[in-house]
Amino acid sequence: MKIGFDHNKYLEEQSKYILERVNDYDKLYLEFGGKLLFDLHAKRVLPGFDENAKIKLLHKLKEKVEVIICVYAGDIERNKIRGDFGITYDMDVLRLIDDLREYELEVNSVVITRYNKQPATNVFIQKLENRGIKVYKHEATKGYPTDVDTIVSDEGYGKNPYIETTKPIVVVTAPGPGSGKLGTCLSQLYHEFRQGKVSGYSKFETFPVWNVPLKHPLNVAYESATVDLKDINMIDPFHLEAYGEVSVNYNRDIEAFPVLRRIIEKITGKPAIFKSPTDMGVNRVGFGITDDSVVRNASEQEIIRRYFKTGCEYKKGYVDLEAYTIAKRIMEDTDLKESDRKVVDIARKNLERIKKESIDIDEIHSSVALELKDGTIVTGKHSHIMDAPSAAILNAVKHFANIDDNIHLISPLILEPILKLKSETFKNKVTSLDSEEILIALCICAATNPMAQVAMDKLVQLKGGQAHCTTILGKNDEQTFRKLGMDVTCDPIFPTENLYYNE
Repeated sequence: MKIGFDHNKYLEEQSKYILERVNDYDKLYLEFGGKLLFDLHAKRVLPGFDENAKIKLLHKLKEKVEVIICVYAGDIERNKIRGDFGITYDMDVLRLIDDLREYELEVNSVVITRYNKQPATNVFIQKLENRGIKVYKHEATKGYPTDVDTIVSDEGYGKNPYIETTKPIVVVTAPGPGSGKLGTCLSQLYHEFRQGKVSGYSKFETFPVWNVPLKHPLNVAYESATVDLKDINMIDPFHLEAYGEVSVNYNRDIEAFPVLRRIIEKITGKPAIFKSPTDMGVNRVGFGITDDSVVRNASEQEIIRRYFKTGCEYKKGYVDLEAYTIAKRIMEDTDLKESDRKVVDIARKNLERIKKESIDIDEIHSSVALELKDGTIVTGKHSHIMDAPSAAILNAVKHFANIDDNIHLISPLILEPILKLKSETFKNKVTSLDSEEILIALCICAATNPMAQVAMDKLVQLKGGQAHCTTILGKNDEQTFRKLGMDVTCDPIFPTENLYYNE
């Protein structure tokens, strides 16, 4: 893989800039947008970017940092899912706490935002408190967002409990957007200034990249990733007016800035030092780009992947038609086609061949194509024993291990009981083994079969590969590809007509 981003240069530049911002205040509330850990989007569009760069940055500053985690009560109630991990937001809070502790970062507390005594939220609060985690409850702010006099009063931010902090940098993060990070930061500023403390607010948002052109594929890829939020990249008009410089921001921040500036001025009693949304940011990721052509190509591939992802989410009812329409428009505006993703046409052509050869009208027709790091393409098809992703993964490790394609790595003695369990005991409609089940079976065989062990050892070489499936993947297959470090896309077609029992 060609590298287009200098991770070490970025860390040095970013930590220096944050510390410079802290020097202006007794305490800095730093709102972290995007993902604090496992930022796979940034890793894909900026080849060379460490997916855990942000938390490693905070680890460098650990003596000066503590963390507040926000979660919106409504997201807990409706079991909102974090797509890349397939877990609910409340469970992601627990995962985030564990990960922060692993990096020796102090977790101050969890803030439940827009709390209204919701039943599932109360259960979650009890769970946190039983484990010794401090929990604060913030109700919806009266008068927000237009009545600044009420917002900045005892009836607004003053009703929120004050969160005691001890470090000069307080990072405010969340499982996802709309979690109340900004409101929590401003609420803390209100209480701090009432106590006579000089505190400040800044925002750490990786995308869009403010010092990269508006229509650069890197920024367009961000729009593709947020079609469900209807985010639109824009030239920051406040920055242009104040400094005569072009910088990029997005619609929500630009639209909210006038009110935000008035709130901060009301809290501090002074003219805001920020003249634009760009001023509020501390992100320096643009300075880490070392090869623009590499970043452009990677970002274009991400736009295509996001288009396929949105298509599948629309098919499953997770996003609306408008989001899918936006994803298609972005593809057209950037002159990208589905076939610009190499594995797409290969998977589809393989599917056509499979259909021509099939004699079973009830058979599930599905094909997967994998492009491996060495440029090799392997495919897999659905059978009564395993699904297409499983077959493709086995074929890939055979390639890396130089094992003949006709050799069976998994003994029928292992496969048959599992298939029988799924069909006869569990009564599954689809009994073919998914990739997680196949890899567990391969692991069992590796205990007695040296060739299976060699194949197991080659799984790490799948990292960085590309995959496309001609049908929507089941949850286990999707997560297995993610754990193996492969980027996978799917055609928005269900593998069967079943409404509930699908792969």
